[in-house]
Amino acid sequence: MELSPEILERLKKLEEKYAVMGQDMVSYLDGLLYADYLTYWEYIHLDTLLSLQNPETPFPDEQIFIIYHQITELYFKLCLLAMDQINGEEPCSPERYKRQFERLNSYFDNLVHSFDIMVDGMDREEFLKFRMSLLPASGFQSAQYRMIEIRSTDLYNLVHAGKRGAVAPDSTVEEKYQYLYWKSGATELATGKKTLTLRQFEEKYATPFKRLAREMRTANLWQQYLRLPQDAQRDEELIHLMKRFDFSVGVRWPLSHLRSAVRYLDAKPAVIKATGGTNWQDYLPPRKQQVILFPELWTVEELDNWGRSMKFGR
Repeated sequence: MELSPEILERLKKLEEKYAVMGQDMVSYLDGLLYADYLTYWEYIHLDTLLSLQNPETPFPDEQIFIIYHQITELYFKLCLLAMDQINGEEPCSPERYKRQFERLNSYFDNLVHSFDIMVDGMDREEFLKFRMSLLPASGFQSAQYRMIEIRSTDLYNLVHAGKRGAVAPDSTVEEKYQYLYWKSGATELATGKKTLTLRQFEEKYATPFKRLAREMRTANLWQQYLRLPQDAQRDEELIHLMKRFDFSVGVRWPLSHLRSAVRYLDAKPAVIKATGGTNWQDYLPPRKQQVILFPELWTVEELDNWGRSMKFGR
């Protein structure tokens, strides 16, 4: 069989490629010749993936709970990969910056919509039984979500709204870290002591979180935006994409959690505690936390109504 010009051209390019590496192209072609065909299940490690659900109880719906949280973490990883692409180009081009924000918004749209699996997808009585075997584990301990926040904005914007008078925007990472808003979510209101959930979380992640925050002081999404050309910074489409992402992280996502907490834990007249001991009634409402990644993009009125009656469309 006569080889086409296209195949000959590619063989030539391959030979040049391996010559630069000091390698023999024929050996690589032998490897291709003897290699087996790739299958779908091998490529995505399907058998391993489907074996990663290990319930602590015999209740069937616990598997739904596990799978949903695993799906959530995979979406968080997609978000971090999009951020990697922004950080991977220095300076980041407006086109790449906008494209990655489109991806971030797509991921969070799916995350928010998928939370119906948590709100309506489990039997309430089963959930209230198997959850007791999960203590003190909590979705609060999602390190990837904290990484998304840290990589998005200046760390000062993640300081608890009631503690921002205790530190300055130019304070050290260590000074701001002790007042981050999410730490209050796993602190006992009566004593001010950290719950076991928070202590475990910080033992594992406090050091890498602080290291990441130092790395992101000049490389987070906001700082990358400030390095874009002036005309790109004024691009209304880009600003809309950034505000949409901000709204999803600061309002839509915590409201989804709040709906789930009310569904399963708000058993009037009593209120059931979260597995991690988090005071979810104060921690989850966006209007109380005021987590705003890009406050400079919002009007005073929008900031004043954050998490209350405001809406933000596509």
